This record gives sequence, structure tokens and C-alpha cells, in this order.
Amino acid sequence: MTPGGFLHLIDDGVSSPRAQMDPAEERRHSKRQNHHINMLGFVADSEYGIPRRCLYGGRLINEVRGKEDYDTLPGKRFFTCKNYELSVQEELERLTKRVEEAEQVMMGVLNLSKQIETLEEEVKILSGQVDYLTVQVDTLEKCYVSVEVEVELELELKYNEN
Repeated sequence: MTPGGFLHLIDDGVSSPRAQMDPAEERRHSKRQNHHINMLGFVADSEYGIPRRCLYGGRLINEVRGKEDYDTLPGKRFFTCKNYELSVQEELERLTKRVEEAEQVMMGVLNLSKQIETLEEEVKILSGQVDYLTVQVDTLEKCYVSVEVEVELELELKYNEN
């Protein structure tokens, strides 16, 4: 086998059949793949069945798109809620309430962080005072020991004199 023949075999094994397709065939193949992927999604959705009520408890209306809607998928079935606008308004109110609660929590956190900073400053001041008092107590203890030694010496001298 010639070196060029060997490289030809490698090229044949490495290149995919799609790389050798003409553009029209590649488009058809791509459309078939997209259709297959969509069908997999439809099958997954169908396992849950057709909903009986919307997420907000309203009755569902089963509709079919007509050709006059200038839709890319005429005849496609879809479901709408009878109380769609009311449902959306309720959802908006619920989300607004959650945002307000989150703002209150954020303000509470801000207030707590300010209180923590204030308490940390007080702790620093009190720590300084404790250090000062510790030094004072140590000084007083040394004075007490020295006074105690002096008293013992005086007592010993008086005892020795007698």
C-alpha cells in the first residue's frame, strides 16, 4: 500500500457522511432531526395529559389556530384560560407582594448591619476599658503584695525585738 493510499483511507474513516452531503440533503436531514426532537418533547408533555384547569384554577378553553391567524402552524391546538387576565393580575399582585417582602427583609438586614457595627464599636471601647482595669488590678495586686511583705517584715522585727 502506498503512503498516499493509507492517507486516503484515514480521510475516508475520519470524514462523516454528513460532510459529503449536498446542501439540500443536509437541510432535509436537519428538518427531520428537528421534527424528531419536537416529537420527543410532545411525547414527554403528553405523559402529563391534557390539563383540566389552568394553573390558577380557571377553566381551560381548547382552541385551534386558523389559517387566517398567519401562523406558521395553522391547525395547532392550544389551551387558554377563561380568566387569563384575572389570573395574570393575581400573579402580578402575588409577585409584587413578594418583592415588597424582600425589600422589607433587605431593609431589616441593613438595620441589623448598622446595629452590629455599633455593637462592635462598643465592644472595642469596653475592651479598652477592661484592659485598663486589668492593668489597674495588676498594679494594685503588686502594691498589696509589697505592703503585705512590709507588714510581715515589721512584725518579724517587733517579734525579734521582744
